[in-house]
Amino acid sequence: MSDGPEQHEPDVVDTLFTYFDRFMDNVHDRVMRPITLIGRFVAYGFILLLLGLVIVSALVIAIVRVSTVYLFAHHVWITYLAVAAISITTGLLIWRKRPPVSPRK
Repeated sequence: MSDGPEQHEPDVVDTLFTYFDRFMDNVHDRVMRPITLIGRFVAYGFILLLLGLVIVSALVIAIVRVSTVYLFAHHVWITYLAVAAISITTGLLIWRKRPPVSPRK
């Protein structure tokens, strides 16, 4: 029988697994985490872009239907003219906001 608690040296396998665990934590934090965040950003951005496209398309269709039936008494050409005027005006405003292009030499 021994008089006191035995002092054990750390096991080689435990020490190696501790170093390996620390190494893998560093790899995860420095490599995998940024890749995961970029992947999420791209995926969620693509989903939001498609969702926005669907919503805008549905709104334009609804506006055309409602204005044709209730505003212009089934005169579709007036509705198309109004949608075209709004689209052209919006396009021209966006075109004016673009940065100037430097001339080529």
